[in-house]
Amino acid sequence: MAREYFAGVMSGTSLDGVDAVIADFSPSGDKPCNTLGASHVGFHSMLRDELLALQQPGNNELARAASAANMLAELYAAAIASALEAAKLTAADITAAGVHGQTLRHRPDLGITVQLNNAARVAEKAGMVVVSDFRSRDVAAGGQGAPLVPAFHAALFARPDRHRVIVNVGGIANMTDLPEDGQVRGFDTGPGNVLSDLWCARNRGAPFDAQGAWASTGHVIPALLEVLLADPFFSASPPKSTHRDKFNLQWLEGRLRESGTKAEAEDVQATLVALTARTIADAIRGYAPDAQEVLVCGGGARNATLLQRLAEELTPRKIGTTGDAGVAVEQVEALAFAWLAREALAGRPGNLPAVTGAKGPRVLGAIYPR
Repeated sequence: MAREYFAGVMSGTSLDGVDAVIADFSPSGDKPCNTLGASHVGFHSMLRDELLALQQPGNNELARAASAANMLAELYAAAIASALEAAKLTAADITAAGVHGQTLRHRPDLGITVQLNNAARVAEKAGMVVVSDFRSRDVAAGGQGAPLVPAFHAALFARPDRHRVIVNVGGIANMTDLPEDGQVRGFDTGPGNVLSDLWCARNRGAPFDAQGAWASTGHVIPALLEVLLADPFFSASPPKSTHRDKFNLQWLEGRLRESGTKAEAEDVQATLVALTARTIADAIRGYAPDAQEVLVCGGGARNATLLQRLAEELTPRKIGTTGDAGVAVEQVEALAFAWLAREALAGRPGNLPAVTGAKGPRVLGAIYPR
């Protein structure tokens, strides 16, 4: 039997680094793929700072963005090489790599989505076909361009005897509804880790609050939470998606002023975790009220404080992680882009119009030959 090996690479809104996987899509039981190898390559502080700066207009940003894209390409290729080593395979064994790129702008309402990448450089360095730029075609078709993972979530986690919801908590959080009837829905619910990461960096000098330990020392501020929840994004009907363009320090500072909050930093941190939990829970209560099980993936799945709050919000539903279903929480998105690369090469649509709002199914991604 011919093997179908694909690489998947993801660097998300949290800006913590690059996750890469080698996936085997050869038929094997009831799972669409198996992970053969995985790697994580962290961002060095200079690149992370530059990517944060490029989220906003600035001096000489076109040249700076191109330079950052080259640095990202080197990291993407290095992550693929490490994953190949873990899988005991070579580049010649891989059909293609799906490389999402680093999102800098996401304004589908303006027809704009920008994922920083130099896919040609990745193809050259990694020595394999690369598929990238997955969002643009969906946006061109009138869609949100995100989230793109629900179709893969359905392939990997849907069960005919169980109503599941998959929640990905990266910088931004999104949910995928997987009812027993197979009618997949999904959308961005709002900030995942992005605000709490930024607040932690400002007040603690650390890029994130490991396991939510700092947040656990604080107390939720009801007045601030009420102001945060009043943002129209949360009550807007899907399809919808968002990014740092909206949820950033400026947004948070404005709400702190509006609420008149003079609180300890750890109380603000606790409130930001509560915001993430509440908006995810509200989305599930509103659009998947009959769900029996919620599986969390992404960096937020490592945040014990967030998982505890989600369990409190969503009782009596069972709350777990995708690890409980056999897929490591940090690998799900990278696997999704390996799957999307496979769909692109096969000429199959990768989007779900019911999720993104596009005019119809579209083949996603631009292909860079080996």
